[in-house]
Amino acid sequence: MITPQEFARRRRDLMAMMGKNSIAILTAAPERVRSRDTHYPFRQDSDFYYLSGFPEPEAVLVLLPKRPDGEFILFCRERDRAREIWDGYRAGPEGARELYSADDAFPIADIDDILPGLLEGRDRVYYALGRNRAFDGRLLDWLDGIRARARAGAVPPEEFVDLDHLLHEMRLFKSAKELGVMRKAGAISARAHCRAMRAARPGLYEYQLQAEIEHAFASEGARHPAYGSIVGGGANACVLHYVENSAPLQDGDLVLIDAGCEYQHYAADITRTFPVNGKFSAPQQALYEVVLAAQLAAIAAVRAGNHWDEPHKATVRVITEGLVELSLLKGKVEDLIASNAYAQFYMHRAGHWLGMDVHDVGDYKVDNEWRLLEPGMVMTVEPGIYVAPDNRKVAKKWRGIGIRIEDDVAITRKGPEVLTAGVPKTIADIEHLMAS
Repeated sequence: MITPQEFARRRRDLMAMMGKNSIAILTAAPERVRSRDTHYPFRQDSDFYYLSGFPEPEAVLVLLPKRPDGEFILFCRERDRAREIWDGYRAGPEGARELYSADDAFPIADIDDILPGLLEGRDRVYYALGRNRAFDGRLLDWLDGIRARARAGAVPPEEFVDLDHLLHEMRLFKSAKELGVMRKAGAISARAHCRAMRAARPGLYEYQLQAEIEHAFASEGARHPAYGSIVGGGANACVLHYVENSAPLQDGDLVLIDAGCEYQHYAADITRTFPVNGKFSAPQQALYEVVLAAQLAAIAAVRAGNHWDEPHKATVRVITEGLVELSLLKGKVEDLIASNAYAQFYMHRAGHWLGMDVHDVGDYKVDNEWRLLEPGMVMTVEPGIYVAPDNRKVAKKWRGIGIRIEDDVAITRKGPEVLTAGVPKTIADIEHLMAS
């Protein structure tokens, strides 16, 4: 669990990089309408939550390094008994101070009267311009108001700095507490995948396996998926972001499940591919072994000091060699890699950063060079092979087979730590689990 002390440390670290006489401003996520007066479940903006732990909409977070009267200010909704009866409890400014450690807190309705005064005279404003267009306009209006009073001595801020650069670099490196939460998210998600493997059988619908997975998430305290669950049987597995999940599972087909829970605001991301009837056919097994070998080679390359692209390059080589051996590609391996010939079967990269967002923040390149992997980073490793059902260039036995294997891997000083190792991925282990 992320403690109040950890949130406070994050704010201190950010303000130390900002320097004195600066100000940082972040807005909460908006509530989003699903249809008419029905809303999607509210999920707080990750940056906002990372610094505060505050879970409500209609809020603004302000950081003011070295301000004598308090460095951490929250603007939020006031307590309102009538609205709370309908929509749920609110912390109010009092709760913002008592529960979330704000040095000061004000009603969000008072922001026009208070925030311009906090902006005035600052050297730098740290803000993610363009993320919240409505608030961008209000902020620019406040600045125009300060400029209009320049003859009376008002001093507008001198510089705008993109807050994302500092904050997202912080989020890229996970603390021990964060890694603990992510291990839990990975373990819950792994058990959910095991449950789906046990439940799978011909005639079941894709959405029924989705229900098994998401029921398992919620049963262990992860009430929401980290992203839309993908359950693709047969040729549907060749659609990378297939989310319809509406088809019946056929005897003899594989089913690909890409699903992970969100636990305490941190994501897991697992993909497993397995036979609907519990037994791989020979063509399925042949392609599966290539993908598994590629994934294991990539995980071995997830080490401090290697650059970001090395795990991906490892998957490209193993997959290209495997496709040549199985006669899906013809030619010299080096030439096929150089010409990206493998991309007709493997068209995505081997992974992405993982954290509070499933495709988490953080630069992949620094000064136009692939960045080096360092302890504290977490990434996915997810190679795949997808043979389109209408690909007439390959033998019929391969067509419509889609396979991806994905795990979450933390970079540590001792080497890669697989956070999602609790779900099997060898053919023998999968068939054994499904038989049990």
